[in-house]
Amino acid sequence: MKEGKTLLYANDTLAERVTEYAESSSIPVPQPIRDYHARVIKEREIDSNYMISNFEAQALIFLSRLIGAKRVLEIGVYVGYSAMVWSHAIGPQGKVTGLEYNGEYAEIAKKAWKEHGYSNIDVHVGAAAETLPKLSPSEPYDIIFVDADKTGYPGYLSKILEMSAPGAKNRLLRPGGIIVADNVLRRGLVADDSSDNPWKTDKYDGSQESRNIPAIREYNKTVAENDRLEAFLVPLWDGVHLARLVD
Repeated sequence: MKEGKTLLYANDTLAERVTEYAESSSIPVPQPIRDYHARVIKEREIDSNYMISNFEAQALIFLSRLIGAKRVLEIGVYVGYSAMVWSHAIGPQGKVTGLEYNGEYAEIAKKAWKEHGYSNIDVHVGAAAETLPKLSPSEPYDIIFVDADKTGYPGYLSKILEMSAPGAKNRLLRPGGIIVADNVLRRGLVADDSSDNPWKTDKYDGSQESRNIPAIREYNKTVAENDRLEAFLVPLWDGVHLARLVD
């Protein structure tokens, strides 16, 4: 259609049916990985929202194969679902490196990877602001997936660009590589946190989310204005910002 406005669906039932149709028409996520996703939701109701959806996972698989990715860095691992998705996407000869702040999450993730037969994933435990600068890959990554603490996004981007400078030794991201940042719309609050947005409740002011929003806005603005990046913000799920490193 000629209009550029993003149209969502009239009700939740229609949205669910359209999503199911799109999922069934897209590259699949292997059933054992889908089963793990369901298990996490069932067993970890309190924090399972940290995990991406199966539908988004399909998009990430497609993206990685589209550019022939073989090396992926993931900032924010949670309990290992998305790392398995990346491992499946790039194949057993590829390499997935994860950075995870929470040691308990990292141990659960490592157990899950072992149970599912994914041996090409490793994880560094600690604050990503500290573990990221210590990376010195023998080959640069093809994709960097950012899905961690939202207030840290601007700093992660700055460090990624610094460590991927043209001519840098052991550069982090290759020329033409992709930075994928998740949750960059935050239920639309990043674009509109006025009273017109029903997700802005009376608990918003002073909340963690009220601190997340300015950081994500800063991240999105920096990506859009940086001459070294070509970007496209996808208004699906909770917003996915794709940025291609030009140099």
